[in-house]
Amino acid sequence: MEIKDKLDLDKNGTLVDATKYRRMIGALIYLTSNRPDIVHATCLCARYQAKPTEKHLSVVKRIFCYLRETVNMVLWYTKDSGFELTGFSDVDYAGCKDTFKSTSGGIQFL
Repeated sequence: MEIKDKLDLDKNGTLVDATKYRRMIGALIYLTSNRPDIVHATCLCARYQAKPTEKHLSVVKRIFCYLRETVNMVLWYTKDSGFELTGFSDVDYAGCKDTFKSTSGGIQFL
């Protein structure tokens, strides 16, 4: 899943119910254990739990729509396949548009 525009703080946006937003983010974080395709988008949305706006909520709803459309997409491991673990990491210096903090991340492939 890809988010086309970078999310930002959206200070002029209409605030939404933060409790509802946090519950939705919590559900998405729970699903990331089986759906690695939503990890990046979910973590981006999780940054704005303090003051979520309509813009942030629409992205979260879009993730849920994506999940509904790809409900048959699952992880499948066979016992006979030989796995090789490969890892990568990346850093984005001052990549946050609001605080100019750096962001780091990593990914592992089996």
